[in-house]
Amino acid sequence: MNESISQESTDFYEGVRGLAVKILNRIDRTDAYLDKILEMELKGSELKSIDKALLFEIVHGVIRFLSKIDWILNGFYKGQYSKCIPNIKNTLRVALYQILYLDKIPDYAAVNEAVEFIKKIQGQKPADLTNAVLRNIIKNKESLRFPNPQEDLVNYLSVFYSHPVWLVKKWVNIYGREFTEALMTANNDKPRLSLRVNNLKTNEAELCSLLDQVELKYSKSNFVEGLIKLNNLVNIADWEYFAKGYFAIQDESTLLSCILLDVKPEHRVLDMCAAPGGKTSILADMMNNEGQIVALDKYESRIKILEKNLQRLGVQNVKLVEADATEFEENDFDRILIDAPCSGLGTLTKKPDIKWKRDNLDIRKLNKTQYELISHAAKLVKVGGVIVYSTCTIEAEENFGIVKKFLFENPNFSLINSKDFVKSDLVDVNGCVQTFPHIHQMDGAFAAGLIRKF
Repeated sequence: MNESISQESTDFYEGVRGLAVKILNRIDRTDAYLDKILEMELKGSELKSIDKALLFEIVHGVIRFLSKIDWILNGFYKGQYSKCIPNIKNTLRVALYQILYLDKIPDYAAVNEAVEFIKKIQGQKPADLTNAVLRNIIKNKESLRFPNPQEDLVNYLSVFYSHPVWLVKKWVNIYGREFTEALMTANNDKPRLSLRVNNLKTNEAELCSLLDQVELKYSKSNFVEGLIKLNNLVNIADWEYFAKGYFAIQDESTLLSCILLDVKPEHRVLDMCAAPGGKTSILADMMNNEGQIVALDKYESRIKILEKNLQRLGVQNVKLVEADATEFEENDFDRILIDAPCSGLGTLTKKPDIKWKRDNLDIRKLNKTQYELISHAAKLVKVGGVIVYSTCTIEAEENFGIVKKFLFENPNFSLINSKDFVKSDLVDVNGCVQTFPHIHQMDGAFAAGLIRKF
């Protein structure tokens, strides 16, 4: 069968496994992000809820454990696995993920489905190869071998915990082996789902009562008021109360920078990197829909998403502005939030593909933008006003590295001690908010408050 036809025609990619292969092929071929591709596929599909959940599980799982899965397949594949065509490679990945990580799917079923799919899409010979590789792995499942940690610790950790070599090397040098292993284990956990109560529409007691009525189990955050953590992953966005704006789906870490900003109803606030509006909506809630928030984004398409999200949540005190934040000239703001573009390496639980898309060069490029944003914000905040610089990464050069340089070059600002606003467990030695997935059971995030003295 002609490979170009089999790669592009969607008719072949039916059912959960077929769609999983289609999505993984697309990730291999493009720079598109997993969540966007998956969202598009789910919108256009007629899959039942249970099958949508399985598709989400398989695709995220393959990407999460990619280097471990590829290491195993490379050891059993006859020939050069790296040159294996995408249809076969991703069918093998999908089947092996099921064999290694999904207890409810029998091994023989995972193999049979993979073989039948490859026979249909590529022919009998590749199907026989697929069958042989997977059955050989199953036979040796209890004695799989990985790189020797005594000979090459970084390579072992990279393969076993499925993180890129450059990142493992960096983390081991900074944090040591034990911390790094715990961090990577947490990154490979399934994502947690948490809901922020939208006080503009409801309150915590009412939302908890509604969750009880539909028998969803939950717990309350240890760190943040009005944050409810669901015990299981469910498609909560389909619930009628999501459409009514009773809550936003947000990680605990998202609220910390907003708490640090300490907004009041009478304030004039600038949200420099606002879309898609998660933090903007938190600030509006904290201000009781009073005062004014000016929310910036560079692109019209993102402004439209931001507007739609704010409308759902009943936010009315936001002025939307399409502008480059580093060129925006209105000033005299009481508070400025910079939710800076960053590597996103604190969010690998939810976005596992990010670790395969980033490198040190990306971080250096981001540092330039991050510093431009914080430097420009310094010109727009009034004396006595506060800037909060935040990211969703754990990389020091994107976090305190930026703040330290800013404070050195701007002596009219001083660092606010975050312990005055959030629990001390969340505050690092510099007095900034810094969270880690394995320590705080939330995304890795950073926030620093800076007050203008004169």
